[in-house]
Amino acid sequence: MIDKRVKNVEEAIAGISDGMTLIVGGFGLCGIPENTIHALVESNVTDLTCISNNAGVDDFGLGLLLKKKQIKKMIASYVGENAEFERQMLSGELEVELTPQGTLAEKCRAAQCGIPAFYTPAGYGTEVAEGKETKDFDGKMHILEHAFKADYSIVKAWKGDHAGNLIFKGTARNFNAPMAGSGKITIAEVEELVEPGQLDPNEIHIPGIMVQRIFQGEKFEKRIEQRTVRKRD
Repeated sequence: MIDKRVKNVEEAIAGISDGMTLIVGGFGLCGIPENTIHALVESNVTDLTCISNNAGVDDFGLGLLLKKKQIKKMIASYVGENAEFERQMLSGELEVELTPQGTLAEKCRAAQCGIPAFYTPAGYGTEVAEGKETKDFDGKMHILEHAFKADYSIVKAWKGDHAGNLIFKGTARNFNAPMAGSGKITIAEVEELVEPGQLDPNEIHIPGIMVQRIFQGEKFEKRIEQRTVRKRD
């Protein structure tokens, strides 16, 4: 067995430098690698291109990197909860590439599987298709989307073992699963790190071969992005 453990989050992010492209897991504020993001904030790395479903909120998740102007380009699907993101985008300080959510997931999965590109009908006839190759399949137009090329993929899992095998919990499985293995190096942050053999093989979502570094996070905030309640009668 190859032991993928690193001592701490600082060792996990070793090698991430200015100008790199990072794929960052999570869905909304669910399942984001918050310990790793905090370490990147402290490292002062800049000019990052970040690929993620969303851009966090002003004081949490990728919003912390945006606040310190460490991200130069954001590739995402949903960005509606981050006022600083909006300000930087409208002022021209931040380059933004909006991608349909399913396309973003498939571009990650394609990179994970070694598929260079694929055709999809999503986005045809919109700004998403500008400058891209198009082709007719059975009378329906599709656009050619290329797999992501990232230096690092950073994911967060519920449990993992020393070999890098991962189990996600609930909604956190959504984007973390296809993002694991989609970068040249995958860093896995886990809530619980266990000995080899302690994970049920039938419950493992991502095999260790897709992970190069794994560590146990120190604390997880587990925020609720929006809470909607009704008044009591």
